[in-house]
Formats: sequence, C-alpha cells, structure tokens
Amino acid sequence: MDYRAEHQRWCISATFDEETRREARALTDEREIEDRFGRSLSFGTGGMRGLIGAGTNRMNVYTVGKATQGLADYINAVAGKGEKQVVIAYDSRRYSFDFAECAALVFCANGIKTFLFDSLRPTPELSFAVRRLGCIAGVVVTASHNPPAYNGYKVYWQDGGQIVPPQDAAIIRRVNALTSFSSVRKMSREDALAAGLLQMIGRETDEEYYAAIRRTALNPEVIREMAKDIRIVYTPLHGTGNIPVRRILRDLGFSQVWVVPEQELPDGNFSTVEYPNPEDPKAFSLALKLARKRDADIVLATDPDADRLGVFAKDSLTGEYMSFTGNMSGLLIAEYRLSQLKEKNRLPMPASDGAMVTTIVSSDMAKEMAAAYGITLREVLTGFKYIGEQIRLFEEAKEKNGGKADGTKGAYEFLFGFEESYGCLIGTYARDKDAVAAVAALCEAAAYYKKQGITLCEQMRRIYQKYGYYREGLESVLLEDGFDGGAQALTQRLSSSPPACIGGAKVVAVRDYAAGVRRDLATGAETPLALPASNVVYFECEKGAWCCVRPSGTEPKIKFYFGAKGADEREADAAVESMRADLLRLARGEAQGEGNAPEGD
Repeated sequence: MDYRAEHQRWCISATFDEETRREARALTDEREIEDRFGRSLSFGTGGMRGLIGAGTNRMNVYTVGKATQGLADYINAVAGKGEKQVVIAYDSRRYSFDFAECAALVFCANGIKTFLFDSLRPTPELSFAVRRLGCIAGVVVTASHNPPAYNGYKVYWQDGGQIVPPQDAAIIRRVNALTSFSSVRKMSREDALAAGLLQMIGRETDEEYYAAIRRTALNPEVIREMAKDIRIVYTPLHGTGNIPVRRILRDLGFSQVWVVPEQELPDGNFSTVEYPNPEDPKAFSLALKLARKRDADIVLATDPDADRLGVFAKDSLTGEYMSFTGNMSGLLIAEYRLSQLKEKNRLPMPASDGAMVTTIVSSDMAKEMAAAYGITLREVLTGFKYIGEQIRLFEEAKEKNGGKADGTKGAYEFLFGFEESYGCLIGTYARDKDAVAAVAALCEAAAYYKKQGITLCEQMRRIYQKYGYYREGLESVLLEDGFDGGAQALTQRLSSSPPACIGGAKVVAVRDYAAGVRRDLATGAETPLALPASNVVYFECEKGAWCCVRPSGTEPKIKFYFGAKGADEREADAAVESMRADLLRLARGEAQGEGNAPEGD
C-alpha cells in the first residue's frame, strides 16, 4: 500500500467526514503516517482490535463499516433470502456507541434486521442475546482490558460463541475482498427505524439474562441465610459491570456490597487505572483501600466488558488480602460446584458423561479435580471461543443421541469451563466467559464456606492439600523480527531443537500443534494431536511441569505459559520461578523480555 497516497486520500476525499480529514491533515510524523496508512487493520480470527484514530490501520467508523460490510456479505451468502437478524452490544470505551451504530446501519442497509442495545452491556449478555433473539450473528464493540487508546470488534455466530475455524477464515475472505470504503452500504438511522430493520433493545433481554444467572445457584437457601454476613467490595473499573453485577448480587440477597465510587461510572479514558485489567494487582489499589475500611471478605473487579473477574480475599491467618490468579478462582468455583453437584446427586450417571472444559495453558490441577469426581476433562486451544465451541459440539452430539448425554458418543453434559486468563462459564445460557455469573458463583461459594466457618483463602489451601500444590506463570516477550517472522522462527526453533530441561525438569515430549504431532523425545515416536493446527509448541516435562509457547493474537509478542507441581507451596513457587528464568534465557537472542504485560487475547 502506498501510504503517502492513501494518507492524501484521507486528507481530501469526500468519502471521509471533515473531522476525519482534519485529523489526517494534522499528522506530520512520517512514521506515524506510515503506521496509520501503510497497512489495513487486520480482521483476524475473532474480529479486529486496534488504536482509535483516522487511517486504514486504526479503529474508526470507516474500518468498522468495511468489516461489517464483509460480515454482511457472508451472512447473506450463507443464509439465503429468509429473514436474517443480528444483535450488537458495546462497552464504555471511546467511540464504542458510534462504532456500534455504524455497524447496525451497515447491516440494515444490507437487509439484515439489527437489534441494538440501548446502552452499554457486558459481552456475555451479547452472547446470551444472540441465542435468545434467534440471531444468525452478533457483534460486540470492545477492546476488553486493553488501554484506553484501543477499541475492538468481536464477532459471534448463531450458537452464541465467537466465530471459530473454518468459518472465521470465510468471513475474513469476504472482508478482505472489499478494496474500497465507498463499497460499504449504509442507511440513515431514521430510515432503518422506519423500515423496521433497526430495533433498540434493553430491559427485557436484561431480565432474562439475570434470570438465567440466578438459575445457576446451587444453594440459594444458604445464600439467603449467610448473605448478610458476607462483606463485598466491587469495582467495575469504569466498565459495563456496574449495573449487572450489583443487580445480580442484590437478586441473590447479598446486602453488604460497596462499589468503589471513583470507578463506578463508565469512563472511556479509565482515568483511575493505568490498565483496566483485573489481572493486574495495581488495578485493585482503590478497591483494596475501600476493602480495608469496610473490613470486606471479598474484593472483586471486572474488566470493561465484564467477561473477566479478578479476586482478592481476606486471609484470616494474616489479616491481609490474598490475590487469586485466574486459575485459582476458576478452580475454587469448579471445586465448589462439582462437590455440591455430587452431594446433591446431580452429576450425570455415569459421571464420565459430564465434562469440564479448559485450555492447554490452564492449570493441570483441573486434571486431578476431574479425575476425583470421575468426570471427563476436555482441553482445547487457548481462547474461550474454543470452550464455547465444545458446548455446541456436545449439544449437537446429544441431539443425534435423542437428547441424552453419552460421553462415548461425544454427547457430554457441560458442567464448567475456565481458562487461566480470569474467565469462566457456569452454565450454557451463554457461550463466552461471564464475569457477572462468576461473581454470583464466587459469592455463593463464600457464603457456603463461611457457614462452615472457613474463608475462601482457607478453602483454597484445602484444595491445594487435596490435589497438590500447582503453580503457573506467564511471560510475554517482545519480538524483534515483527509479528509474523519472529514468532514463526522462534516456535520452529523450539520445536526442532527443544531444550533438554526447563527449570530443572527434564523435557520428555514436544507437542507441535502446527505439525499436528506429539514427539516422545526418548523414543522418537510420533503420535497425532487431536486439536486443530495452530502455531503452538508445548513441552511436557517431568515432575508435573510443562511449558506452552504461542504468539499473541494481537501484538508482536510471543507468550510463554508454564506450570509446575511441588510438595508444598514453597517448592511449587521455586519451580515456577526457575522455569521463568530458563524460558527468558531460552528466548534471549530472538526476543527481548518484557515480563507479564497486559495485552489482548
């Protein structure tokens, strides 16, 4: 792309509004001009995400319109002439409503009826609404927990899950086939409303979403008994979680709830946090201050689109607040729900017909837990969309089996899904991680355990004593050779020449997901892998250790996930830190270590 010519078009063409042309004309830095106009913002396997601004490589109404036109072309191609419907939600970020309305009016101009939420809503409610409204697709405008300069556009299909292969590639081809912004069809809001193609939605969908979450409670009577004794501090981090989280806690009976006032209202600049990311302990500074003032039992934070939940809980042994990783909170909820389902005789019969789904980079404790309850554990590639896909596959298999669960036929009953990046799903009402439901489940667990006289911290220690001391780590590493070349070279090198040991643990096998094979390093024997091809390398190590290497989906970084098991907390922590040091040394010369920096999925 001739970036200078493209820049000039954005400066003078009537295709762009005056504000956009003015922003383009004000640019003087040559590197920024090349970055903005020298390439197109990539529409990837889940949608797109990027910096907000004028240019082909930025999030703006023109790049959003073009992406939507490609998606509309795909919908019309696969759905035929019948009525087609989509639903759109958006978060609190800058221009989120503008982008959502732009997408809605492009769909309408292409003859696709569009439901548009009347104000900001969490991503999991969008997933719920797709199926509740009988839509063929859904879009949510969000950049999740990225910094305020970003926004994004995620696409969902009729099962309520994010698009997955091979459908994602087919949509990408339609988007990439559009060579001009002038080919985007659009109609006015007034005409769309008059034609019945645009319909605003809100409260009715909200009520059904809240009801679906309430139905996931396993011990509502315990909640009613203990809720007044659970003290909760919550922050939505200026995002979409404020109204739904407060509502679901109130519905369940929790009355001792304090919301961080400085972070209560939507703010696209996220002015009180560096990153609106509940994975980052720094995002909890105001919440922890309020928690100490109120002597809270639990401190909760959701990200801007309310699909991720971060947790601190007060430790009665130290009087301090303990941080829970995404693995810890997911496993704590899983143990609570599985134990209660078993106690109430609500696990499938046989139990192996029930399934818990997690990703290959999440804690190996999930394997121990699944084995203890006799249920099936399914592992998928990184990304919650693959967990949502498993629910669809389970249901399709059950339909073929007369509606009955039968694990031998792949017709499992979905029991729980979680990933290490602070996301889980309690039921099947939605097909993406849901922090609103996670809040409900975690607070229910807190009420149940408080009735037993223990805190969430004590319960977490009991879980470690039961299953073993597992620890996990993550390092993101900046690639010197760019987004594609550096990642490809590094993963190929690690697959063909694996390290002998990582953190003192011998590497015994390599899973090369790009090649689709697992290689035993002692025998050289190769066996096929069941998961789809992906640029991922996984090392199986002795002593319960492992490491997974994959490129970031949104930035020129490569990510090292790793875990270990120890005889106690100290041994497990030492093993993980030893692995971290080895992995950064392993990457040296190919990349520059950056630590665990917040980023996209």
